[in-house]
Amino acid sequence: MKRNTYTLREHIRESLRNPEFKNEWEKSEPAYQLSRALIKKRLVHKISQVGLAKKANTTQAVISRLENMSVNPSLELLQRIARALNVGLKIQFE
Repeated sequence: MKRNTYTLREHIRESLRNPEFKNEWEKSEPAYQLSRALIKKRLVHKISQVGLAKKANTTQAVISRLENMSVNPSLELLQRIARALNVGLKIQFE
């Protein structure tokens, strides 16, 4: 029997054949990596968005927007968040 469904991974692989989709996908990669890193560090430190926001002198909404990739943060904000989490901040070109 033919399968009518496919996985998200299969859908993404197929969609990446479209040059426009692939371009947008690649443009979103830095924001995605930042989002994942922030969420991971916040959870490792067992701190809520509210708690992190207070320590970084910002709002919970800003932390949420960073985590869901809907804002481009300033370097100054990233430095405050890194200090609040007591971690280093490394930005690199590859």
